[in-house]
Amino acid sequence: MTDVLIVGSGPTGLTLACWLALNGIEVRIVERRPGPHRESRGKTLDPGSLDVLEQLGVAARMTAVGNADLVFRKYFDGAHISDTPFTDALFIGQWQIEEVLRERLAELGVQVEHGTRITEVRQDPDAVTARPEVGPAIGSRYLAGCDGGRSTTRKLLGIPFVGSTEEEALMVLGDVSAPGLSRDHWHQWFTSDGGAMLLCPIPGTDSFQLQASRERDARGEPIPPSLESFQRLFDRHAGMPGIELADPTWMSAWTVNVRMADRLREGRAFLAGDAGHVHPIAGGRGMNTGIQDAAALGRALTSALRTPPGPAREEILDRYEAERLPAAAELLADTTERLERVLAAVREPGRGTEAGLR
Repeated sequence: MTDVLIVGSGPTGLTLACWLALNGIEVRIVERRPGPHRESRGKTLDPGSLDVLEQLGVAARMTAVGNADLVFRKYFDGAHISDTPFTDALFIGQWQIEEVLRERLAELGVQVEHGTRITEVRQDPDAVTARPEVGPAIGSRYLAGCDGGRSTTRKLLGIPFVGSTEEEALMVLGDVSAPGLSRDHWHQWFTSDGGAMLLCPIPGTDSFQLQASRERDARGEPIPPSLESFQRLFDRHAGMPGIELADPTWMSAWTVNVRMADRLREGRAFLAGDAGHVHPIAGGRGMNTGIQDAAALGRALTSALRTPPGPAREEILDRYEAERLPAAAELLADTTERLERVLAAVREPGRGTEAGLR
């Protein structure tokens, strides 16, 4: 039996695993994916997250990979309007963050167990038993669900995910190359009809993270993301002949979800990161909040496992939810307001996504 089983190996789960392993806690971390991904997804680390990563001994590795001095270049109806330097965050692809954290975790003697999908969770007064789809049951003293907004752990625990989801995706996303386009800027094209195309360079790669308004067909129906659709959107909004998007390694669509778990603890099991809360992406707070959740849960579990069973231990564990559930509620309200601010700002020439970062 291990001390803590972590389900999910994104930034939240990996941060928690590193925190616990550094403190001498026996940990296992399982992941349903067959291997690591290379998707940019969340792409900014704020000062609070860098402080946590410094405590894990990896902040310098992150800054060596990332870009802390990115200029937001803004266009309106095809014309270059303004440049805004931004130095309040480290820009780095999520897959790069996970790569550094996996390396650190391996140094601590722990490997991510890929291809492990949990299908059942049972608890008794002394332990948690998680059953994977394939292989023997895994026993642990505590369990942490860090498996994202569609969390299997949360569903298995029967924890409601309260809030709202828009019926239709707001935008498309992807990772593409754009040979010939400057990599010194986060290019942000906006149009007077409310359209948008954004290309943010992922440091150390040839890729840009693409974000764009949905393309629609003749009937007004949204067109699924594809390289061909991305190119049409780029040509429409950027108007830069000769730039051909290529090498798509990730394509997705993003829908506005504003939801949070009604509790973050169920007996010996806990939720952290997107498993406990999802929200608008404006402000880049999602991954950062997950890292903060992981640090708080790491402190609680480390302290509890060093405390004899009884009321004192339960009080320590209860502190995690008492601290992080209000933080999740604040996150949902704040990011909803930030999204509204960004959507209004980008209709004004010279303004861009920085409206949601401050």
